[in-house]
Amino acid sequence: MIKVSVMYPNKAGARFDHAYYRDKHMPLVQARMGAACRFYTVDKGLAGGAPGEPPTYVAMCHIYCDSVEAFQAGFGPHAKEILADIPNYTDLAPVLQISDVVVGQP
Repeated sequence: MIKVSVMYPNKAGARFDHAYYRDKHMPLVQARMGAACRFYTVDKGLAGGAPGEPPTYVAMCHIYCDSVEAFQAGFGPHAKEILADIPNYTDLAPVLQISDVVVGQP
């Protein structure tokens, strides 16, 4: 299983609508990807590693798929629509990483 992490860096003055992201954007992603998206999680940044330190990322999502190819097949045909929705919830540029899930839930 692989995990596609989409992370939004915490920058002063940036806009991020957590409710829209949680309730509209991510359900859109899942609907378009269909079975290629096994499940996803959404994180809201709370704090950094030191007391009083802000979170590194204001928000993240993690999309779980069987393989990189499954992700690309599910996301690729809908990329334009999904990416066009980003301005509806943020003015931040996301950082993306694809990881092999070595330990985790089956």
